[in-house]
Amino acid sequence: MPDDTEITTTGETPEEGAPSDIILIGIEDEMRRSYLGYAVSTLVSRALPDVRDGLKPVQRRILMAMNDLNLTPGSQHRKSAKICGDTSGNYHPHGEAVIYPTMVRLAQDFSLRYMLVDGQGNFGSIDGDPPAAMRYTEARMSAFAVELLADLDRDTVDWMPNYDQTSREPTVLPGRFPNFLCNGGEGIAVGMTTKVPPHNLREVCDAIAFQLDKPDATVPELMKFIQGPDFPTSGVILGTKGIKEAYETGRGRIIMQAVVNIEPLEGGRSAIVISELPYQVNKERLIKDQIAELAKAKKIDGITGLQDLTNRHGMRVVIELRRDAHPRKVLNYLLKHTSLRTTFGVIMLALVDGVPRLLTLPQVLGHYIKHRREIITRRTRFELGRAKSRAHITEGLQIALDVMDEIIRIIRGADDDQIARTEMMARFGFTQLQATAILDMQLRRLTRLNRLNLEAEYKGLLKEIANLEDILVNAARVTAIIKGELKALKDKYGDERKTRILATEAEEIGEEDLIPEEDMLITVTRDGYVKRVPMDTYRTQRRGGRGILGANTKEEDTIEHLFMANTHDFILFFTSRGRVYKLKAWEVPQTSRQAMGTAIINLINIEPGDIVTATVPVKELHKATGFMLFATRNGEVKRVNLKEFANLRANGLICFDLEPDDSLRWVKLTDGKQECILVTHGGKSIRFKEGNVPTRGRPAGGVRGIEMRDAGGKLKDHVVAMDVVRPTSQLLVVGEKGIGKRTNLADYRSQTRGGKGIITMDITEKTGNIVDAVVVEPDDRLMIITRNGITIRMEVVGIRSAGRSTQGVKLINLAAGDTIGSIERLATIEDAEETGKVPEGGAAESAESVAEPEE
Repeated sequence: MPDDTEITTTGETPEEGAPSDIILIGIEDEMRRSYLGYAVSTLVSRALPDVRDGLKPVQRRILMAMNDLNLTPGSQHRKSAKICGDTSGNYHPHGEAVIYPTMVRLAQDFSLRYMLVDGQGNFGSIDGDPPAAMRYTEARMSAFAVELLADLDRDTVDWMPNYDQTSREPTVLPGRFPNFLCNGGEGIAVGMTTKVPPHNLREVCDAIAFQLDKPDATVPELMKFIQGPDFPTSGVILGTKGIKEAYETGRGRIIMQAVVNIEPLEGGRSAIVISELPYQVNKERLIKDQIAELAKAKKIDGITGLQDLTNRHGMRVVIELRRDAHPRKVLNYLLKHTSLRTTFGVIMLALVDGVPRLLTLPQVLGHYIKHRREIITRRTRFELGRAKSRAHITEGLQIALDVMDEIIRIIRGADDDQIARTEMMARFGFTQLQATAILDMQLRRLTRLNRLNLEAEYKGLLKEIANLEDILVNAARVTAIIKGELKALKDKYGDERKTRILATEAEEIGEEDLIPEEDMLITVTRDGYVKRVPMDTYRTQRRGGRGILGANTKEEDTIEHLFMANTHDFILFFTSRGRVYKLKAWEVPQTSRQAMGTAIINLINIEPGDIVTATVPVKELHKATGFMLFATRNGEVKRVNLKEFANLRANGLICFDLEPDDSLRWVKLTDGKQECILVTHGGKSIRFKEGNVPTRGRPAGGVRGIEMRDAGGKLKDHVVAMDVVRPTSQLLVVGEKGIGKRTNLADYRSQTRGGKGIITMDITEKTGNIVDAVVVEPDDRLMIITRNGITIRMEVVGIRSAGRSTQGVKLINLAAGDTIGSIERLATIEDAEETGKVPEGGAAESAESVAEPEE
């Protein structure tokens, strides 16, 4: 009860016969006074943490009880019942039933970013499962708790009597570990609430070190070090507006979101997969009480299954959808109506000198720095006093060496130690402390005292005293010590952030912000099924291998396109009828190697009967520069400035005015100064400069690239490949029977556009006609895919170089009835090594080549 609470009397006279010492008080005044005392007691003694060590009284008392039991990280665990009993009996008089839940939370890795208690047994789960009874669980302090208690025995903090006056407890812990920010905390008191999010230890240490150098640091400056909260359950924070507001005012709203991905299932269905949850979201309640109830009540349509596949390897909650359900719409609904997206309301309220204060980030760091300065100062004074005391005794021992015989005589002749002490003090000028130290030593130790050792110890003590006194008078020394301790904490316990912070605010969040940037392989079949798989799905094999199944395609369907793209790239889809559509790479469903994929008509509004014949990944459409070089099956070519594709509509745009019997087949991204090469089914090729192709508008038609008509004007061949020439590279051609070769592009002279071309492969029954060709470097990797969906990846260096008119070597063993479908150049070996993803295997071994007739 506050001492200055005013008490007013009613002015009424007590009843006749009542004791004279009774004072009549108004009920309103008494209620006000009593409730105020209760409120203050709740704030100070129960609900609010101290800004210095970030602990509430019950948490501090649990750690003190464990410290009394010497339950350090290297000791054996003790029963939780023993710890709670000692806490209740020695420090916290509110019963073990109140203490145990607090200790449980200190041991939960999903509640605290840095656990203060190392628990053994069932301490609950993120599903809301309750912990086992305290008689079954065991615990000890974690390393972070030890850091909080460090230097407690060096008179660094004030102590107060415990509740029954039988022992003492600290008012605050020394707090070398910055617990208030690193672990945060919550508390509800009378009229006040605190809710502080956890943060990353490395970032907090860096911010404290910065504010030590610049005490007037602003929030934007500190946010260069502390990006924002770092929750133990990971997840995503949307935007930095709420974070900055919380740091500047002490209050703010932080939008948290689960990490979710859309994955394809068999049969063209999709699933929403949850791998990380927002902080303090109960997984079981989310699944059963929210998602399942929404589906059961038909408030959300399309959910067919809900599975919790979480195991020791990580969280995985799978929401299966119907084939006709739109995954993004379902996900957006779940984000709006469930805890997949939730808000953390920051209230940085803490006790400052025993008074509740709403604090900004600079103020929190400032109070911690002030506390650590006081701790280090008091610790230094304690060590200084101990050093001076030892130096004083050592000085006396050195004097005693000179009069050892006389001291022994005095001790032997004295009736008790008091007489001996008094006589020594009178005879030799010893102080009482020195005389007592001499008397306390055993006689054999007195006789073995070594003057040199004592002198060395005395000099060392004098240096230590000088150093400690310098720390007390030099604030810069204290700052350096704090920095050193912070660096030691950061180096020993620091870890990477768990929670990602997206720059996009919650109101503008898009799915792309949840997709990691990574290179993927994307395939498109002739019948319009598309999928993406990770780059490491296909292992590198030697030339001549059998390959692995790349996709389960429909009967008579074949894989036509295989290329590499980053998940955040735009993919331009060009169709046989001369239209172009765009799609983000991450919007293509990711699936397994064997899966057929998703019908592309579900992703883009392609016209019926139209098929995708070319794909080009582009990083940024609005900022990209260069040209699109087009080629058709009948040999027409044209180029268009890339800027004309910046504003593509959902239903696509015309990109080539085709002849009735022609189709668009190839599109390449160029810089406008390159050369291209066309390869035909019948084994011819032509190389010409891109500058010979006129730049035309997007809807315009093309010009002739290669002549394939006979004297009567009838087409007798068709183009099977078009690529951009790199003069030092090679042209790799592959026949339908799996025979291929690479030839130096220097062997292909540059011609005028529209010529008949030259021989590029000797076509025989063993080779079959050319099905595809690509420009490669010796260190490239090659992906070959057959009509039946068999895929093989190999090193280009393992394919023998041969002349322009030769046949080549066997690249893949084809099953009966299977033929080559397409080939694709992948990243080089050097690129793979730079990213740490060196392909399996190495250069392919040489094998017998197919007969190579002279040119």
